[in-house]
Amino acid sequence: MSKTKQTHFLRLYEPVHHRFEKFCRARAFGDMPYEDLINETLLIAFKKMTEIKDERAFLPFLIGISTRLLANSKRKKRAETVEEPAIFNNYPDPVNHIEKQFEIELLHQSLAQLPEQQREAIILFELTGFSIKEIMAIQNCGMSAVKQRLARGRKELAKIVKSQMEVKIVSKKN
Repeated sequence: MSKTKQTHFLRLYEPVHHRFEKFCRARAFGDMPYEDLINETLLIAFKKMTEIKDERAFLPFLIGISTRLLANSKRKKRAETVEEPAIFNNYPDPVNHIEKQFEIELLHQSLAQLPEQQREAIILFELTGFSIKEIMAIQNCGMSAVKQRLARGRKELAKIVKSQMEVKIVSKKN
């Protein structure tokens, strides 16, 4: 492994680290630990680094790899005969208050209930800040499809969050 390849990879990764981590935290929720997704993605990306034609496409390159890893993981889980309960990780953040942690947990639980394409579009647009054109390239679809996924996903997400909040309020009263 050459030092220049490592340096080049780190130079590409450092500016996108925060956005990529946010994507992985939200996208992997309930499927696998986000740290594992990041590590596996980076390992594959480092090996396939020569395939990147435009360095500005490094983040979409990482997201594409992570999306395929999640899809493969889901296929493997479905193939297993023994189902294990989903493990939900808590993401402690010493800076945030308990209320904010609760809201983040609620958001991740709600996002996990959306159809996969809607969930991915919302995470890419709302949480990681991708443009609709970038999402079109990542999801390999047209602009109207992305906009429709975002609109339907937001609407469904609002319903899910509202129902979860109502359940939490009722359970607190009892």
